[in-house]
Amino acid sequence: MLHLAGADIVLADRVVSRGSLIVEDGRIAAIEEGAIGTPAAATRVDLSGCTLVPGFIDVHVHGVEGHDVLDGPDAVEEVASRLPRYGVTAFCPTSVACSDSVLEALLTSVARARQQPATASARVLPAHLESNFINPEYKGAQPLKCLRTPRSPRAAGDFGGDDVLAVIARHRDAIRIITLAPEIEGGMALVRELASAGHLVSIGHSGATYEQALAAFDAGVTHATHLFNRMTPMTHRAPGVPGAVLQSERVAAELICDGFHVHPALMQVAIRNKGVDRVLAITDGTAGSGLPIGSRTRLGGQEIIVTDRTAELEDGTLAGSVLTMDAAFRALLQRVGVSLVEAARLCATTPAAHLGLSATGRLAAGHVADIVVLDGQLRVRQTYVGGVQWGNTGRSELV
Repeated sequence: MLHLAGADIVLADRVVSRGSLIVEDGRIAAIEEGAIGTPAAATRVDLSGCTLVPGFIDVHVHGVEGHDVLDGPDAVEEVASRLPRYGVTAFCPTSVACSDSVLEALLTSVARARQQPATASARVLPAHLESNFINPEYKGAQPLKCLRTPRSPRAAGDFGGDDVLAVIARHRDAIRIITLAPEIEGGMALVRELASAGHLVSIGHSGATYEQALAAFDAGVTHATHLFNRMTPMTHRAPGVPGAVLQSERVAAELICDGFHVHPALMQVAIRNKGVDRVLAITDGTAGSGLPIGSRTRLGGQEIIVTDRTAELEDGTLAGSVLTMDAAFRALLQRVGVSLVEAARLCATTPAAHLGLSATGRLAAGHVADIVVLDGQLRVRQTYVGGVQWGNTGRSELV
C-alpha cells in the first residue's frame, strides 16, 4: 500500500490542493483533500510541491529512444519499457505502411506483449495501423512502395492489398485503430468492412474533399489521424477534411501537440471547437524521440534525422516527430493555454474513453493506479503503472 501525500491531485473536474492518494493492490483506494494520517500498512511518499495527473495514453507513437516498433520481435517491449520515463502508462504501437510479413510480425509482437506484460512498463494497447491504404499524394514519410488499394492482387515477388487485409483479419484483437484514405479505390467499402469488424477507422493521409469526408463519417469513420497534417487543407471555400472533422461530433481528432506540426493558435481553435472530450493529444513520436539533435535512426526501416523541432527524412520531409507526452502536456499548458484539468483530459481521459478503457485515464477511487508525478516545472519525477513505480528522470525537453 502507498500513501502519496502532499501533492496537488488533478481530477476529472477539479484540482485537489495538497491532497492524499492511497494505492492498494494496483488500484486507487482513496483520494482525500488535505493531510491525513498514513494507514498502518502503507508506505508514505512525500510529494509536496508536486502535481499528480493520470498516466498519459498515446494512441499514435512509432517509437522512442532509438527503438521503432517495426524493428523486430522485441521492439514493442523495448518501446514499452522506455515510455514511462515520459509519463506514458499505455500506448498503441503505431506502424507505417509496410509489407504483409512485417505487419504480421508486428501484430504477433503486440499480442505477445499484451498477454505477457512487463512489470512497470507502459501497458501495450492494440495497435494503430497507419495502413497501406492511404493516398500517395498525401503520404508524407510513408513509403510509397508499400501503398496499395484494397483487394489489389499480389504481383510477382510482392504483396497485394488483399494480403494486408488477410493479416488484419487474423489479428483483429491486436488492432484498434486503422488509418486510411476513404477516397482511394475501394476505400469507402473498406471503411464499412473495418468498422463492422470493430476497429476504430480513422481518416488520414487523405486527399478527400469535405463532402467525401462526410460520406466517410456516415460509412463508419470515427477518428481523425493527426488533424491538419497530411490531409486536404481547410479554406473558406473548400473546408476539406479538417473542416469536416471540426464540424462532426462523431469524430474524435488527434493533435500533434508540439506547436510545430500545428500552430498553437489552430490547436486552440480545434480544442475549443470540438471540446476536450473529442480531441486526443498525441506525439506521433518516432525512434528519434528522446535522442540528441543530429541523431540518425529509423522509421519503419527508413533513415530519419533528429532536428531541433522534428524528425525528417534525408530530403527534408517531415517524418513523425520527436515529441514525448510530457512535453505535449507542457505545451498544452504553456503554449495553448488550457488548464491542468483540460490538459489531463486531452492526454489521458479522452484517449481512454475513446478506446473504451473504463478503468484508466483518470485519478479516481477504484481506477487502476496509473499515475504521473510532475515536479514544480511539470517534468516527470515518477511514473506508476498499476501502482508499481518506474524510475524516472524526466529528461525530455519542451519542444
